[in-house]
Amino acid sequence: MNIEVLKSKIHRVKVTEADIDYVGSIAIDEDLLDAANMIENERVQILNVDNGERFDTYIIKAPRGSGEICLNGPAARRVQVGDIVLVVSYASMDFEEAKSFSPTVIFPKEGNRL
Repeated sequence: MNIEVLKSKIHRVKVTEADIDYVGSIAIDEDLLDAANMIENERVQILNVDNGERFDTYIIKAPRGSGEICLNGPAARRVQVGDIVLVVSYASMDFEEAKSFSPTVIFPKEGNRL
């Protein structure tokens, strides 16, 4: 039996941009992606601490060291610049394997920096 478990989490980053005219996704600073063990095009859940919204999208890379967290397309309507969000990804794995799996969780500092 496989179950879904937490794989990676970027805990409490600030939204720096919201671009309704982009096709869709969340742009995340490449430094944060590396630290959180996330990759471009990975499906993620966005949890907005400020308004309680929860929605899924996929990752695109933002410039390394930029601190950028930009919600694009329809997702831009679910946030305001300055909102605090959590970015969460999950993995499907065997139940027994999941018992010993340790997710990667990062806690960025001011400016969405490591």
